[in-house]
Amino acid sequence: MLLGVNIDHIAVLREARQINDPNPIDALGIVQRAGANQITIHLREDRRHIHDSDAKNIIDLSPLPINLECSVNPDIIEIVAKLRPHRATIVPENRVEVTTEGGLDLNEPNFANIDKSVHYLKAREIETSLFIDPTIEAVRAAKTIGVEWVELHTGTYSNIYAMLFSNLSKTHHSIDELSLERSKLKLLLKKELTRIKEATFEAHEFGLKVAAGHGLNYQNVKEIAKIEGIEELNIGQSIIARSVFTGLERAIKDMIGLIQ
Repeated sequence: MLLGVNIDHIAVLREARQINDPNPIDALGIVQRAGANQITIHLREDRRHIHDSDAKNIIDLSPLPINLECSVNPDIIEIVAKLRPHRATIVPENRVEVTTEGGLDLNEPNFANIDKSVHYLKAREIETSLFIDPTIEAVRAAKTIGVEWVELHTGTYSNIYAMLFSNLSKTHHSIDELSLERSKLKLLLKKELTRIKEATFEAHEFGLKVAAGHGLNYQNVKEIAKIEGIEELNIGQSIIARSVFTGLERAIKDMIGLIQ
């Protein structure tokens, strides 16, 4: 199973102080040396972490393939087309969200012309992927658009896992809608894992490659890594958080050990 390391959170630290340190560029060689397979970044419309110059420099200098996450905004798509990363993963964006909260709803009017964006990128030899919820319906919709990949949103699974097996429920970040009895959380977790497995199987039936990501960490990644058919995981925040204490190379190697 491949590992893409999302280095956006290095830029988050930089932007918190509005200085030029730490620089995401410094992570590129470390990620390669640690044995990861891909660099993932997200060029958001509001440029809250990675900026245009970061994206260009990372793509130009990275020894590993770049997976550039982006919205379907025409201006952003044009930037991606010019930068020509190895892959573009189209994701939903909401300016008020802390992080991406779910997969693309391909039935929304905002995404009515997403197929044009996909074909525009593919014409420039950029692999395309859609970040979707783990449902059979979403997989089938993605297939009709013509992408090579789907990335399954594991945020719901990760939230349930955290409320069940960590102290999240006792903190100010507790998730109200998941403040349930442990027995109910266990059933929800089992149901969500089943959804991810079924979506993965459906994607393979359609000839799509499958990645997964969002909220995965050192505690919850094993169950996702066991799912036959998922070829790649994209993980960022938990790796960068651990690197504060262990160093980035050790943090990546620890994650690779778990998923393999």
